[in-house]
Amino acid sequence: MISWAVTFLIIAIIAGVLGFSGIAGTATSIAWILFVVGLILAIIFFITGRRPPL
Repeated sequence: MISWAVTFLIIAIIAGVLGFSGIAGTATSIAWILFVVGLILAIIFFITGRRPPL
């Protein structure tokens, strides 16, 4: 999840530099959502002691 968030963040930065504000805003929103979901899942797995499959 975090790697996808970083990917969308990079897309947002590139789109912002090139002037595509709509795409940049959407990519930023997607990156933020994926980051929060990944962080919540990481906390849940840390508390419960489960490890995600490799």
